[in-house]
Amino acid sequence: MWWAFIVAATAIVFVQCKDNGESQHPYFQNPLENPADGPAAGNQESNYPIPAEAGPEDVSNPTHIIGTGTPESVTEDAFIKAVAQGGIITFNGGNKPFTLKLTKTAKIYNDASQHIVIDGGGLVTISGCAKVRILYMNTCDEKMHWTTSQCQNQEFPHLTVQNITFADGNSSSETEFDGGGAIWVRGGRFKIVNCRFFNNVCTSKGADVGGGAVRVFSQYNNLPVYVVNTTFGGASGYGNIGSNGGAISSIGVSWTLINCLLSYNMAIGNGGNPAQAGTSGGGSGGAIYNDGNTMTLSISGSRIEHNNVNAYGSAIFFVTNDHTGSIKIDQSIIQLNTGGSWYPVYPSISMHADTKITVSNSTIK
Repeated sequence: MWWAFIVAATAIVFVQCKDNGESQHPYFQNPLENPADGPAAGNQESNYPIPAEAGPEDVSNPTHIIGTGTPESVTEDAFIKAVAQGGIITFNGGNKPFTLKLTKTAKIYNDASQHIVIDGGGLVTISGCAKVRILYMNTCDEKMHWTTSQCQNQEFPHLTVQNITFADGNSSSETEFDGGGAIWVRGGRFKIVNCRFFNNVCTSKGADVGGGAVRVFSQYNNLPVYVVNTTFGGASGYGNIGSNGGAISSIGVSWTLINCLLSYNMAIGNGGNPAQAGTSGGGSGGAIYNDGNTMTLSISGSRIEHNNVNAYGSAIFFVTNDHTGSIKIDQSIIQLNTGGSWYPVYPSISMHADTKITVSNSTIK
């Protein structure tokens, strides 16, 4: 299809950005020294139909073009400034893949632009250098400028990230807005298209925190976060890690995943939620951690495998506290996920036994 974005084995060149002698996260058995060897974006075995609103955004008339034709011209300062100003952001670092290294988080100002699109053109890896979160948006953060009286349910900004690899994001040092090693979002709308998330980490402890790669809160009118043709991990040594939700984590948020691959992610907390006595809590949702009330999780044309937990939901942890949420799984494979317990209906999926779940043309084992 026209929106397909496949990263070939030679498509990305990694630029080392760790200090000499700085250790990798202990769970990364195969350090990401060369993403050229990394998995492609999305589940290559599926071509599930994608609704128009879930596809990539038009970037033919960008607001900002970062760079003047060489990787060196694509600077951290220019990227952070462009994100703060909003609009459509593209890159001109030449015709070969390159990595943009960050030493501080790019932050979206809620009053700068209703629509923010960041498009890497299939050539850009953005790295947090194992030190910082990569991207942050929060309609309820006064520092990012309040724009409505109901920040928890406002329509804008709309944020889309597409055709980018997010690597080595690390939010472990964040205390106020924890989780989301690569991306943290609250409010407005958020969409991920044709992306890869490798080796992102967030806090390793806590009963209700997480999202090794992505953490999301309170989307407008409970409309879903679309994640399309995107890989979280994908191979041993490339996975994302958090206390809960090795790949993605949310509270009160609906998700629609189409043609995605989530594998080799880990929820490494211990003690569940609420935390068992003598533990710090966490360890649920090897790939996906969803907590809240009326919310939905839709998984189509996707593979969720080789994820691991210490507590519950080796693939998926989905707890709708008022028992009104629902899960839909179609043309997907969920298998070979390990660890944890509390699987009342399907292997590797932790949920209330009365949670409405519809499974069609899928394998869960």
